Amino acid sequence: MTLLKTLMAAVAALTVVATTAMTPAPVNPRWSWPLSPKPAVLRTFDPPDKPWLSGHRGVDLGPPPDGGPVTAPSDGVVTFAGVVVDRPVVTIDHGDGLKSSFEPVTSELKAGDTVRKGQVMGTVEPGHCNSTACLHWGVRRGEDYVNPLGFVEDMRPSVLLPLH
Repeated sequence: MTLLKTLMAAVAALTVVATTAMTPAPVNPRWSWPLSPKPAVLRTFDPPDKPWLSGHRGVDLGPPPDGGPVTAPSDGVVTFAGVVVDRPVVTIDHGDGLKSSFEPVTSELKAGDTVRKGQVMGTVEPGHCNSTACLHWGVRRGEDYVNPLGFVEDMRPSVLLPLH
């Protein structure tokens, strides 16, 4: 009888471990998508091996609905709103060493303005993705670019567990 109890306890423990492993991690509640509804990811994050090499230091989202209103993904302070080369860019400092940048976005915001999560910041303009209007969203932690999707989606790899 003790062998049966031991086996039942082991199955119960494995069930708890499996259930815990299958429960998605909560997405950071401080962050939300900068486009609504949840946009398609047209191009993924592809950082270069070295800072000076080519790569994709953010994600391209779109196409934006209804003229492309862009919202702040998290509270912060605008540190830049202007044109870089030929594109309008907005950059927000979210604190904790995190900064987001968005292009091409026209905006009435200016450096020093405070934004709240979900607040409309501006409008997506054509010019980034060839034939489709899209939003380029980059996030830096200090000087390093990080995947913006990690703030709004569960990025953990899927794990297959045995049924028996």
